Amino acid sequence: MTELKRLIVVIAFDPDPGTEELLPVMERMQFDSEDRAVRITKDLAGGYAGVIAWALSAEPDIGEYGEPEKLFRYGEIGEME
Repeated sequence: MTELKRLIVVIAFDPDPGTEELLPVMERMQFDSEDRAVRITKDLAGGYAGVIAWALSAEPDIGEYGEPEKLFRYGEIGEME
């Protein structure tokens, strides 16, 4: 049996200079605490076109992921894969 985990992630977006398409501008940051992820997202908010913190339940060993739950969002965000 695989272990169910809670993934908490933050990522920032800025427009691509050539296309203006919003792209991730940093590696996804993973946190153990929703509060910490939201604090970091709020700190990043003024420096990027958009930032988002979200959480989801996951069983990464078998590739099963639940629906993402938005914790905090600022500005515009691009596609999250």
